[in-house]
Amino acid sequence: MAHFGVVAPAFYSHFSALSALALALVARGHRVTFLQQADAAAYVRAHLLNSRLGFHALGSTSHPPGSLAASLERAANPGSPLGLRRVITDMACTTTMLCRELPAALEALEIDALIGDQMEAAGGLVAESLGLPFVSVACALPVNREPGIPLPVMPFDWSDSERALRIVEGSTRVYDWMMTPHRSAIAFEARRLKVPARGALHECLSPLAQISQTVAAFEFPRKHLPAHFHHVGPLRVPHAVAPARIDAMPDIDPGRPFVFASLGTLQGQRFGLFRRIAQACRARDVQLLVAHCGGLGERQAQALRHAGATWVCAFAAQEAVLARADAVVSHAGLNTVMDAIAAHTPILALPIAFDQPGVAARVCHAGVGLRASPRFASAATLGRQLGRLFEEPGFARRSAQLAHSVRGAGGAQRAADIVEEALRLKAPAAGVASHG
Repeated sequence: MAHFGVVAPAFYSHFSALSALALALVARGHRVTFLQQADAAAYVRAHLLNSRLGFHALGSTSHPPGSLAASLERAANPGSPLGLRRVITDMACTTTMLCRELPAALEALEIDALIGDQMEAAGGLVAESLGLPFVSVACALPVNREPGIPLPVMPFDWSDSERALRIVEGSTRVYDWMMTPHRSAIAFEARRLKVPARGALHECLSPLAQISQTVAAFEFPRKHLPAHFHHVGPLRVPHAVAPARIDAMPDIDPGRPFVFASLGTLQGQRFGLFRRIAQACRARDVQLLVAHCGGLGERQAQALRHAGATWVCAFAAQEAVLARADAVVSHAGLNTVMDAIAAHTPILALPIAFDQPGVAARVCHAGVGLRASPRFASAATLGRQLGRLFEEPGFARRSAQLAHSVRGAGGAQRAADIVEEALRLKAPAAGVASHG
């Protein structure tokens, strides 16, 4: 059996998805240890039976205990271009720290192979430097590039027109310029680790296997994904080891529409946006459950109830709630969107940051929802969008069609199969398609 190291950005959503894969591997007799700054250990401990997963702290000097909260706050609210630059610098500093400290840690822990999140270049760089086999996992939208496909952070829909191609090329140049601090860190560490020149995330992916939480039917039309790229759908922790902090399902009136609203673990403090959602639901006599992921205080929760929210909680049993909801209002985080599709639940996407604009563009492209501006959409606009999701049957119909692809994608168990097959820990499964 193998001892796997997991290298990922210090974000709860990424650790949650990778924990599902890790637990699937542990159930097969393997060992799995996450490696990140000390504060990220809380993401592993968030799941019951967490003793099945290991954690090794790095960066005691550059990323000491207590420092993660500030970087998460900057990531959630970058504000000005200067604020965005600080977020990118944070990414560069983390990559540098991991590249410096991973080699000794991997040797001390006797790690046999790495599982690297696509959003953290250090896993691939260090694995290649040490000659360790590694697998890349896209917990967010895949960073794999190809002509005509907008980058994950871009809000553009896909088109094969010349104009669309120029927009993609121009926006990619702007993105690469903005990411200069991160590109410089990757390039420097590649030279220091004595691996071929690299400068971007998509250049640090595994040559053995690349796994994505998406399904091909949700993505824009791809033509040049590598043969070892696999769509497996959502990576979800089994209910038996799900976070213990989840609130109970409310008593929902079956005679009235029910909406679930969540802005994820980083954006749950956006009281003003939640209030507009609540006002929109009150105007349409819609039941609303708000899950703020600990971002709001009790006074703000009470204010949301006064504005129109039927229930307000910190954490909800997302998959169960989505199965009951008539629509979800989301920040377009990939985890929430894939869960909504699996539940046949139409989506009103309010993209805020990271790959959320790209996810929202794909929601519209697939016809499973609508999008609106989280900053400028009024309560009346949000109410009209929700009305369309309730009244136009095409959204639910297309969600049901896409859900079939999600259910058949295999999830964490198929991802574990792919990892074992890529690392020759088991025989390849017969008839498994790479891009299904």
